[in-house]
Amino acid sequence: MGDHKKVLITGAAGTIGTVMREGLCDRYDLRLCDREPIVDLVAGEEDCSADITDLQRMEEVVDGVNAIVHLAGCPAVSTPWEDCFQVNMGGTYCVYVAARRRGVKRIVFASSNHVTGYYEIDGIYTRPDMPERPDSFYGVSKAFGEDLGQYYVDSHGLEIVCLRIGTFQPESSVVERSDDRILSTWLSCRDAVQLVWRSIEADVSFGIYYGISGNQRAYWDIANARRELGYEPEDDAEVVR
Repeated sequence: MGDHKKVLITGAAGTIGTVMREGLCDRYDLRLCDREPIVDLVAGEEDCSADITDLQRMEEVVDGVNAIVHLAGCPAVSTPWEDCFQVNMGGTYCVYVAARRRGVKRIVFASSNHVTGYYEIDGIYTRPDMPERPDSFYGVSKAFGEDLGQYYVDSHGLEIVCLRIGTFQPESSVVERSDDRILSTWLSCRDAVQLVWRSIEADVSFGIYYGISGNQRAYWDIANARRELGYEPEDDAEVVR
């Protein structure tokens, strides 16, 4: 285990964070960060609880890691502006600044499809290089994280991969769906894990990629994730139906 890279996961007790713990533990030593201590640690894991908006504490949390998977934040599309501003935007700022100060170059930032939500509302097939069209304050806060990431790459030499996460749900949500949107937007657990570890390892300095499985009905383009990250999705919501 001592030869493994050490990866910090913020929001490690959340839905995606819990899956990442299990999916990344064979590849990396994991430092786990959430607001409350994580007590069910296994070999290769360490707890480092913190408030991501506390910059001084985040400098301590990131110290000595090789990469950061930044998942922490308010996840609801309906999150009010105050929380988007203080937690999503302020917390991401603290993570980036702490990484720069402590010499951590690689950050995988959990962005969201809601950065371009109005293209979906208008029925427009969307590529990552199209202008942002957020559909909510939540989408605005994730767009801020992408833009701030580009700034830190250009001004301070960080390496930041932004993943616009789709519908991260178990297969049962596909089978028991109330409408067909998930057939286009689904991201399976194993594809999410693959996308994250490839984002940690890829030779890219900055990139924005949609985080979905290989869905036949997809209306977000993942061609650049396949080409630049080497992402090879194993799942397709159409097959789960």
